[in-house]
Amino acid sequence: MRALLVILVSILLAACDQQSRGFSLPPGDIERGRTTFVELGCPQCHRVVGDDQLGIKTPDAQLQVDLGGRVTRVKTYGDLVTSVINPSHRISSKGPNTTDADGNSSMRVYNDVMTVAQLVDLVTFLQENYEIYIPQTQFPTYP
Repeated sequence: MRALLVILVSILLAACDQQSRGFSLPPGDIERGRTTFVELGCPQCHRVVGDDQLGIKTPDAQLQVDLGGRVTRVKTYGDLVTSVINPSHRISSKGPNTTDADGNSSMRVYNDVMTVAQLVDLVTFLQENYEIYIPQTQFPTYP
């Protein structure tokens, strides 16, 4: 399964011209993505902001990383795919115990467990839960 995913991503990246940014997988299904989120056990460590039913299921959870909500930086499709298939690429500092003894993400790698269809649906679900927030800046006034 991992090899299939690597080949798929390689083909998609090779097909992109020099000016394009990222890649695109087929459209996913938000509800199937939500189901995948639950089936893979993501709520054990992640909470989807704004979705009270997808909170941390273990009261004494060692790790809680919020997903979704208002952000000031765009969470692109590519960012989310990378976070799922390579959790050590960018490690969250949003909670305790986010790394193992070797400094890698403590998130389980799902590449040998998740299908490409589940990945597409999961990323579609996650992306739908982010809201871009542009902070109001106060510019100094000059006399």
